[in-house]
Amino acid sequence: MQAAHIRANAFPTVTGALRAVESVLLAGGQRTARRNAWTSVLEDRRRAKDRVEAEHVMEAVEGRASRGT
Repeated sequence: MQAAHIRANAFPTVTGALRAVESVLLAGGQRTARRNAWTSVLEDRRRAKDRVEAEHVMEAVEGRASRGT
């Protein structure tokens, strides 16, 4: 019978290390609040990008309307 070879990674990933430190330093509620805040930041950025794209479309439509009259 052969022994199974298990290889442990002695060096955690940066993400894993940061999460380990986070879990030690922050209570669960604080972690959740911070993640929710970051999700809100990303959503605000997405909405801002959408708003800029909509403004460009409106400007293009206005430009065509003024040339057509």
